[in-house]
Amino acid sequence: MASNPYEVEHNIKDTNNKPHTRRPDMSSFTSLLHQISPEAGSTGSTTTHHAGPTPVDAAGLFRLLQDQMATLAASAPSPENRELLERLIGTLESDIDSPPTHIRGVTQEYLDQLERVPKKQLKADDACPICAEAYLDDPYPLVVELPCKGGHRFDLECVGHWLSGKGTCPLCRQDLTEKKKVEIPADEEEDNEDPDGLYG
Repeated sequence: MASNPYEVEHNIKDTNNKPHTRRPDMSSFTSLLHQISPEAGSTGSTTTHHAGPTPVDAAGLFRLLQDQMATLAASAPSPENRELLERLIGTLESDIDSPPTHIRGVTQEYLDQLERVPKKQLKADDACPICAEAYLDDPYPLVVELPCKGGHRFDLECVGHWLSGKGTCPLCRQDLTEKKKVEIPADEEEDNEDPDGLYG
């Protein structure tokens, strides 16, 4: 049984006998993503032959993601989970039919900086919307809260691939690739026009 990233990083042997059967294995997706979109990696050292992904590469990337969602949907434990997965599959279909010229997803650095949800804040019935497994079934849950208006929570293993490819919250579809615009109050804006106080 595969260990989760926390167990691998900290060399912890899995003592939990309950396998996480619904966690996606996205190694092929990750490999292709780093080949066709170097900015997806944290180092940016990966290079590619062309300026952006070819339509075949982009369609292949989204097909891998779609296939995993379809696998999860086939064994969805609830109608809500199946409905979400089917919506995500439909969204990916348009990217397969009309592949984008660049992958709009977030970087690995972005994923690394997502707010982690402490285990003590998780309830027994809280579950990932994508894999539908209870967070607390994992002895070391790696749950993130997205900076979307809904503050939606997911297993990082599940949502990371979606964010890397699409850059939106899977539930509310808020674009997470846009930089937050800082609102400057009018009185502070006036102060910034004469930062040295020469005119007043």
